[in-house]
Amino acid sequence: MKSTTAPKTVRTLIAPDKFKGSLTASEVAEALATGLRSATDMKDPAGAVQCELLPLADGGDGSVDAAVAAGFTRHSHQVAGPTGKPVLASIAFDGETAVVEVANTCGLALLPGGRREALDASSRGFGDAVLFALGLRPARIVLALGGSASTDGGMGMLTALGFTFQDADGRQLHGSGRTLSQIHSVHHNPLPELAGIELIVACDVHNPLLGPNGAPAVFGPQKGAQTADVVVLDDGLQHFAAKLADAGFEHAPSLAGHEGAGSAGGIGYACLLLGADQVSGADYFLDLLDFNTRKDSRDIVITGEGSIDEQTLAGKLPAAVARRSGKRPIIAVAGRSLLPEERWPDMALTRVYTLAEYTDQDSSKDPDLSAALLRRIGKDIGTSLL
Repeated sequence: MKSTTAPKTVRTLIAPDKFKGSLTASEVAEALATGLRSATDMKDPAGAVQCELLPLADGGDGSVDAAVAAGFTRHSHQVAGPTGKPVLASIAFDGETAVVEVANTCGLALLPGGRREALDASSRGFGDAVLFALGLRPARIVLALGGSASTDGGMGMLTALGFTFQDADGRQLHGSGRTLSQIHSVHHNPLPELAGIELIVACDVHNPLLGPNGAPAVFGPQKGAQTADVVVLDDGLQHFAAKLADAGFEHAPSLAGHEGAGSAGGIGYACLLLGADQVSGADYFLDLLDFNTRKDSRDIVITGEGSIDEQTLAGKLPAAVARRSGKRPIIAVAGRSLLPEERWPDMALTRVYTLAEYTDQDSSKDPDLSAALLRRIGKDIGTSLL
């Protein structure tokens, strides 16, 4: 990529997603920037790489961190974790928009000892965080779905937001996949704080709630569900929708077939029940973080994620970044790439760098190694630009 017409100062926008299981988007951006800034043109020491960092998220885990990195204020609040054990969660707020995230409230990463609880994990903590966000009086709340530990259809979340679920003996039920089938009656006391609040589901999962492409069948095994558990969860969610219809939510059964209802173990379904609008997570967060304005003053865009493959081409965050970057060169960095070089033009990529090319070790669970390799890659990118 060397060119005699290249500017002495190359302005880069570093806009990656997280490397899941290894580094946050902020950590990826920082490591690349450190490497880029260390590169100098030996023939012309005045040459330099200028870095603007824009850690990104697509509505999954890391969404709150991305909003904070872009200027939102972090607010912390104790919520019920996926197994009921209290955890300290964060939301992001800029005075008008609040970002609330499933992953840091009731996500898989919060399970004690990492033990999957397919039937007993709850989305209650996400509802606690939404309730806390409502206390800040936002105009809108962005519901970032992804990384959930539960498959409770959002039953736990709804218990924090004015819903009561009782069994045949009148006992209040704790929201979980296991208790879905025990629901006998549903009572709803609308929260006045929700009136007039714009709710936005930011998610790129299109699965319905039920059936072979539903939340239990597709995502349940990732949460520890065995074959018999998937049947229990699917039957429970169908019962859940029927009981909501009995309680006056006539559209509850039809919403189960809505695209995205199965996201985050069915939390997407509960959000739709509350009247939330569903949008593309990748594009919404690019707008929220003002990507278009930021890239306009940059010469090069550097993006990336843990793995670049066919799913990336289907519309994941790096593809959205590439689509919006115009004709400026786009470089991708990943832990690994399953995309052959002849497919790079499909994303308008100039070059793809991978950690796998720099080491024989597995860096996917080694943050220190990943960061060190990204610094090396950053320096190599910087050297190629000057």
